[in-house]
Amino acid sequence: MQFNATLRSVQGSSASRRLRHAGRVPAIVYGGKEQPINVELDHNEIFHALRKELFHSSILDMNLGGANQQVLLRSVQWHPYKQQVMHVDFQRVDASKVLHTKVPLHFINAEISPAVKLSAAIISHVFTELEIACLPVNLPQYIEVDLSKLLAGHSVHLADVTLPKGVTFLSHGGDTNPVLATALVKGGAAATDAGDEAAATPAA
Repeated sequence: MQFNATLRSVQGSSASRRLRHAGRVPAIVYGGKEQPINVELDHNEIFHALRKELFHSSILDMNLGGANQQVLLRSVQWHPYKQQVMHVDFQRVDASKVLHTKVPLHFINAEISPAVKLSAAIISHVFTELEIACLPVNLPQYIEVDLSKLLAGHSVHLADVTLPKGVTFLSHGGDTNPVLATALVKGGAAATDAGDEAAATPAA
């Protein structure tokens, strides 16, 4: 995806307020061997771009003065109660360096799973995105999680998903195989996966 940016020569909170009143958004581009640069964006263009999932999870082409730079969206600051973008951060992309970023999960085939078709279970998405590491050329727009074989009371773990080539999951807290989705049985209780049930205690 491509978006347009213009160099911003004036900085400071007063200058940023004037930009916003003029329908512009202050932003910064950092990373790589170059110094950070301050840019400004058209509010309407960036507002609509931010509503697209692809803009958050892919390498972007920033058109700056007729020259393209590849960047990643890193953070967005929104007005606390208005539909207004206040500030945007982008990071330059180096084709030879590994990226650490988040990509969305797309859950598919829940409606044909035994959990839903046979048991009317409710599918709970524990994760909606994964933090990954990969080279820019291997960055996926999303990762599919197939729920077609999910049984009621069971879960889909990361190990059940084939990650795209060159993509590594970045675990936090030591959990290398997190639960991605769970089929909740009727009544709201989540039965455990097979083999996880506690053994029954014999009557005294």
